[in-house]
Amino acid sequence: MAKFSSFEEINSWQKARAFNKRIYEVTETRTFKNDFDLARQIRRASVSVSSNIAEGFERNTDKEFIHFLYVAKGSAGEIRSQLYLAFDLEYIDRQVFTELLAKIGEISKLLSGIIKYLNK
Repeated sequence: MAKFSSFEEINSWQKARAFNKRIYEVTETRTFKNDFDLARQIRRASVSVSSNIAEGFERNTDKEFIHFLYVAKGSAGEIRSQLYLAFDLEYIDRQVFTELLAKIGEISKLLSGIIKYLNK
């Protein structure tokens, strides 16, 4: 297992938690909120990232943790795709799009780093 005593210590989980809050703020805007399906889906994918980090950690085996980190990483990819759609539909402006894309990209890279570490 990685050298953490709780999932709350994991940087990618901390960043995912903050990202969740930002996604909820952004999807509360009038234009985004009117597309209930997309708002709900991007929220679910966002929560999936932090939840899978936590669940995988609590499984107490590197093998299972790695599996859940890959699931979290997959959700990060889903979010990136949904951000492009939200931008294309003009639910978010370029500044918000760029901000969120950078944040989820950073989380994804952190997850890759943990996976690489655990696979050694």
